[in-house]
Amino acid sequence: MAREHDILTSRRALLGLAAAGLAGTVPLARARAARVATKARIVIVGAGAAGTAMASRLVERLDGAAITLVDGRAAHWYQPGFSLVAAGLRPASYTVSRTTDWLPQGVTLVPEAAAGIDPVAKTVTTAGGKRLAYDFLIVAPGLVLDYAAIEGFSLDLIGRDGIGSLYAGPDYAAKTWAAASAFADTGGKGVFTRPGTEMKCAGAPLKHTFLIEDIASRRVGKGRYEITYAANNTALFSVPIVSEKVRMLFEERGIAAVYSHVLKAVDPGRRIATFATPKGDTQMAYDYLHVIPPQRAPEVIRQSGLSWADRWTDQGWVEADQKTLRHRRFPEVFAIGDVAGVPKGKTAASVKWQVPVVEDHLVAQIEGRQGTAVYDGYTSCPLITRVGRAMLIEFDYHNNLTPSFPGVIAPLEELWISWLMKEVALKATYSAMLRGRA
Repeated sequence: MAREHDILTSRRALLGLAAAGLAGTVPLARARAARVATKARIVIVGAGAAGTAMASRLVERLDGAAITLVDGRAAHWYQPGFSLVAAGLRPASYTVSRTTDWLPQGVTLVPEAAAGIDPVAKTVTTAGGKRLAYDFLIVAPGLVLDYAAIEGFSLDLIGRDGIGSLYAGPDYAAKTWAAASAFADTGGKGVFTRPGTEMKCAGAPLKHTFLIEDIASRRVGKGRYEITYAANNTALFSVPIVSEKVRMLFEERGIAAVYSHVLKAVDPGRRIATFATPKGDTQMAYDYLHVIPPQRAPEVIRQSGLSWADRWTDQGWVEADQKTLRHRRFPEVFAIGDVAGVPKGKTAASVKWQVPVVEDHLVAQIEGRQGTAVYDGYTSCPLITRVGRAMLIEFDYHNNLTPSFPGVIAPLEELWISWLMKEVALKATYSAMLRGRA
């Protein structure tokens, strides 16, 4: 009885810690600076996490601004939840809401995709032919998944022929679980991939690998399956100390890692995956293959003249100053979220820290002064290692670990509380961020 009491007490304390952490990141009433009167025309391209959070904050901060949000997708996706859906832990509906559910009064939504951006004329053209002039432009269209770059692959393969791909959307994440669940029941060879490009939430391929291995170990059982993780370069994670921890966990759990392997082709009939390596192409047979495709800036960005000319030239990320997220050639343009061409920051947690920085510099420019806020590259990855356990990995541009709970939550330990932060607290934090309260 004493042991059970200790466990209950410990869990209550951990729940209290999670609540305290959530309260710290999602204040119910956030102190704001005085509203600034302006007639500025502000166009935001993209109504995902970054664009919506930005619009919510600017509505509160500016008095009289014309804020226009351009996005043709009616559904808003909670993308951090896709990894849970693809492991059978949440239904697809858990990740879906309506774009309009999150927009504050004072924002005009143009429900069309952006078709063209002219940073010289300071205009955005929509797919329906609207021409929107701006004084300030915030580009936050996310990224595109370049499945066409993988020979033999098509979206209709997801969920059958042993193929999964959790990134493609809520329904595809659910179909991924159908394929992964079959593998967990029958065993065989599982192959998990990571693309050669930059990507959103670089921990997602590892999460899926860990989760499916954990589930398979309890279903079909150890010794009935083999799992190989194909890393795109010579590391398992961009932060060296985290990469080494992942390597150790892989070794403990019998997960094989191969390095500098980039998926280039799939033969679903023969269940063969072909990888490009420094020594030439090589093939792997699979019973379950998890595909994460190359990821690039949307075409509207790549054709706009806003992309880097000498970096990520095959991917097209926006040429942004890594500290201010302001465009380096067009000072009235800012980039946030996945499309920003900075060394880190393609996670929702990064958006939480990027949005206030852009707000600070945009408002300062309206007032004729210099902004002071700096984005240090903060990125957070609740790296799930098994059902009920995760490591809360937080780091910056310099690969320094930046834990939010130093001395309490060890970032490199598999903890129930870190799982709780992913399972419970993260979505509440995300929702508050969309409303400009985090």
